[in-house]
Amino acid sequence: MTTGKINVSVENIFPLIKKFLYSDHEIFLRELVSNATDATLKLKHLTSIGETSVEYGNPIIEVKIDKEGKKLHIIDQGLGMTADEVEKYINQVAFSGAEEFLEKYKDSAKDSGIIGHFGLGFYSAFMVAEKVEIITKSYKDEPAAHWICDGSPEFTLETADKTTRGTEIILHIAEDSLEFLEDFKIRELLTKYNKFMPVPIKFGTRKEQKAYGVGEEEKMEEIEVENIINNPSPAWTKQPTELTDEDYKNFYRELYPMQFEEPLFNIHLNVDYPFNLTGILYFPKMSADLQIQKDKIQLYQNQVFVTDNVEGIVPEFLTMLKGVIDSPDIPLNVSRSYLQADGAVKKISNYITRKVADKLKSLFTENREDFEKKWNDIKIVLEYGMLSEPKFYEKAGAFVLYPTVSKNYYTLDELKEAIKEKQTDKDGKLIVLYASNNDAQHSYVEAAEAKGYEVLLLDSPIVSHLIQKLESDNENLQFVRVDSDHIDNLIKKDDNQISKLSDEEKESLKTTLESIVPTATYTVQLEAMDSQAAPFMITQPEFMRRMKEMSQSSGGGGMFGMGNFPEMYNLVVNTNSDLATSILNEKDKTTQEGLVKQALDLAKLSQGLLKGEDLTAFVKRSFELIK
Repeated sequence: MTTGKINVSVENIFPLIKKFLYSDHEIFLRELVSNATDATLKLKHLTSIGETSVEYGNPIIEVKIDKEGKKLHIIDQGLGMTADEVEKYINQVAFSGAEEFLEKYKDSAKDSGIIGHFGLGFYSAFMVAEKVEIITKSYKDEPAAHWICDGSPEFTLETADKTTRGTEIILHIAEDSLEFLEDFKIRELLTKYNKFMPVPIKFGTRKEQKAYGVGEEEKMEEIEVENIINNPSPAWTKQPTELTDEDYKNFYRELYPMQFEEPLFNIHLNVDYPFNLTGILYFPKMSADLQIQKDKIQLYQNQVFVTDNVEGIVPEFLTMLKGVIDSPDIPLNVSRSYLQADGAVKKISNYITRKVADKLKSLFTENREDFEKKWNDIKIVLEYGMLSEPKFYEKAGAFVLYPTVSKNYYTLDELKEAIKEKQTDKDGKLIVLYASNNDAQHSYVEAAEAKGYEVLLLDSPIVSHLIQKLESDNENLQFVRVDSDHIDNLIKKDDNQISKLSDEEKESLKTTLESIVPTATYTVQLEAMDSQAAPFMITQPEFMRRMKEMSQSSGGGGMFGMGNFPEMYNLVVNTNSDLATSILNEKDKTTQEGLVKQALDLAKLSQGLLKGEDLTAFVKRSFELIK
């Protein structure tokens, strides 16, 4: 028997490991199962290149709980260790066997799927165990070894009577970690971290119905079978040509068993130069809430779950998608829990952006009708991408759509062509009319469509920011909401109406209106419009409205550092309407004031501005009028 001290450069290393090595103690199981996987895959590699003549077979990894003995076992059938290798790999903290193996077989092992890099994963066992045993037998013809350590730098190493190849780790669970002796807890951790490990993992047994006998004699018998809890060959490890649409949908259900809606479409990532990355991203139906959707993409390293916080690797606008990304080239710190700033990460992010843009373009080109049907469910992601990712913005013009209220869909170039005849203002700018809420702005939409204008429906929460970007990149383009004061330029240019009222009558009417209308909120404007147009319309100053919207969409205080904006509107009165004439000619001041207030309230009602006491007064007044 050999005794000695573990070769560490820091005294009391175990308390440090227990407290600080990993941010979450539960990942000890991930690390130990990953080590078992490495040992199995190393053996597979050695047998595949003829380095050893041992039979690889169909090895599994088994996790067992001994609740009475307060022990947790992790057993593999990998290449095992000799006593000398235990001395080398276990007793020298931070010496990684995986690293040495990869260096030795760097030409042939680069695609072997071996995970370990830091040599510290094994020691995570001491975060939950007061004592750890290793019983291991190498694939080489050497005696088995038994290593025991109680969490101090002291260890014992002696021969063991194990006769089968592989390693068994036995954790004597500490009193403060007894939760890890519960079946549900271990199953939860294995499902979370090791669900797609490349070697089958057995945990307990399950009951299965088996038929025996023939014909009428056939009977069903309940038998116990090994419970393999992982899928060693998940969809992302296969080539796209091997998978059907149903395969992709089944994998989505496997990832998100509680998600009942089918994804709209998927993007299969597969690149091996200048870095290795595979994965499948799914576009789910999107809500307008940008925050709720995040943290649905799972990051793996060689099929080992790392995190679902993928910011930095996946462009921010795509963090609202779902799916899996797996890359051995993503730099991780010692606990594999956080990403390190690295040039490779930016390259990966750029690749994903380009791949997603190319896929969207192909979907648009191959089946535009289907793409249009899905537009409302994906637009928030694409609009956000145009604002946040310059490389995505460059490609977006080929597939980003601008729908009208009447459900026509245009690309930006198509839109410019469609409106150039009727929607060019006196300065030669193309005026893009849009509604942000078709119901609330219906009367304005109806008036604009009656004149043959195209009206877009742009109703996402970031539309004000997107409009500003599009205008800055297209000098000859201006977006105008249908209830904006800027629409006057089009109305006057298009109709060229002559007012029925003389200048003197218009001045008198304006004076009357300003004596009744609250001028702190409303600026009275007299316009000669078609006699069938609304007598009173409320429009908003476009600049102030945009500033207010952008402030609200960036969190109240606003991206401009401003607080609340004043409520300012224009009251546009149609001088060719019968109502304008009636107000002008009414001699009874009370009746005249009643007409103005009723008309103003109707205009406010159409804009959703009539609320509280004003709404109550309007309703009472309306009932009086129809008595």
